Amino acid sequence: MTVAFSERSDVAGEPNPLSRALAEARARGPVLDLTVSNPADAELAYDRGAIARALSAVDATRYAPHPLGLPSAREALAARGLIADPARALLTASTSEAYAYLFRLLADRGDELLVPAPSYPLLEHLAHAAEVELSPYPLVYDGAWRAPLDLLHDAIGPRTRAIVVVSPNNPTGSALDVELAAGLEAMGLPVVIDEVFGAYPLEAALARVPVEGTLTFRLDGLSKRAALPGMKLAWASVEGPPAQVTEAMARLEVMADAFLSPSAPAQQALAGLLDATAPTRDAIAARTRANLDALREAIAGTALSAPRVDGGWYAPVRLPATRTDEAWALALLERGVHAHPGYLYDFDDEEAWLVLGLLTPRAAFDEGVGRLIALVNEGD
Repeated sequence: MTVAFSERSDVAGEPNPLSRALAEARARGPVLDLTVSNPADAELAYDRGAIARALSAVDATRYAPHPLGLPSAREALAARGLIADPARALLTASTSEAYAYLFRLLADRGDELLVPAPSYPLLEHLAHAAEVELSPYPLVYDGAWRAPLDLLHDAIGPRTRAIVVVSPNNPTGSALDVELAAGLEAMGLPVVIDEVFGAYPLEAALARVPVEGTLTFRLDGLSKRAALPGMKLAWASVEGPPAQVTEAMARLEVMADAFLSPSAPAQQALAGLLDATAPTRDAIAARTRANLDALREAIAGTALSAPRVDGGWYAPVRLPATRTDEAWALALLERGVHAHPGYLYDFDDEEAWLVLGLLTPRAAFDEGVGRLIALVNEGD
């Protein structure tokens, strides 16, 4: 009998030229990786003793599941100002899972959600699995990245059910501001705000900007907040008109009760883990700021430029449009350096962008940027 697989699971594809070139480059020898995003691979300082104590203080055999997550864990988040109200928050295993719940909460099959472009491509896969559509609204670069309200309004269609904002954005580093928040309120659609990089300001102060009067979901988690992706714990808080919040929470509770996916030990240890990882947050902040400063100093007077980066772990770099961004990335791989081309994030294909990971250890970052500059100068 022939097995029929679902359309929603049909995501396999052939390796793209960059993936093939990367595999070939690594077969030839070491490659400097300017795409580092896993803090566990970034040579960061961790207070491993404090983390171990936080985990050893819990009873890993105790299991008292709650669909929304343990009340004690949600209270720990509220006590640290990471959520507004423990009763209006849902714990999940990851922000990806939170997105999956929200896509199912807010949209039926064929409905659409607006997402920023450029932005991280993960949402495409989650939307495909949820059988909903994503429609981009543009982030425009005019010396800084911003979301023009007229273009955002024009992107709304008859089946638009919500607007996703990533603040700070991955990879542009741009953050939600008061003007955009007011515009979102006026549009009246539910808003999902991904704040996973909110603990890492760079060239702007990052404040939690309220979006008044509309149903709003804010996402965060231990993956970035504590640099502990392996703990598998994230959260979504819900704000807005009380009746809408109440109904959203009731529906989310039913969905989450079917999976009960967050780790029980991680929930029990949450307060201790957040406190124990303060040195790592400081180390990330110092690393990303130092790398961004070094990048700006290195590219001054060259044909490369980098916009303001409000916050996060990434910096987009604009290159001469004499080649496509993929061609620049492939040429850089020939010099033993891996960087992400802009097309992976839906940058304008008429321009050439590379995205550099500011989490990269400093020596590798400096060497990789130096090789990039040499490549561009050679092209001139």
